[in-house]
Amino acid sequence: MTKYEKKIYDIINLSVEHLTVEQIFWQVKEEYPRVVLATIYNNVHRLKEAGLIRQISVEGMPERYDRARKHDHLVCKRCGQLTDIVCEDLTASLQKTLGGSFLYYDLKVFHLCPSCREQAELNKPNT
Repeated sequence: MTKYEKKIYDIINLSVEHLTVEQIFWQVKEEYPRVVLATIYNNVHRLKEAGLIRQISVEGMPERYDRARKHDHLVCKRCGQLTDIVCEDLTASLQKTLGGSFLYYDLKVFHLCPSCREQAELNKPNT
């Protein structure tokens, strides 16, 4: 593992947030001021391909990166807040439904976070 891969891996695995490449870049830059954004993109890609980190894709939002540990996500449809959740493992159910094995699944549950739900209630027209 290169020094950049190790640093990126540590940043992602120690973070409680789901970071974009740009956010990772600024954290790496604190220790390695001469690093360039392309280097971060390349190293993030290698870590993802090796299965050491996960890429989280949500339509209309930048890619974010997370620990490889199996877990699911809550996504606020309004503000984009991404929160880790642990749901019942669906592997057996999916295998039964599909009649065999599959590569993987990525569960995202879309909702309105408490803050956005509160805002929606405040903006609701009085009837």
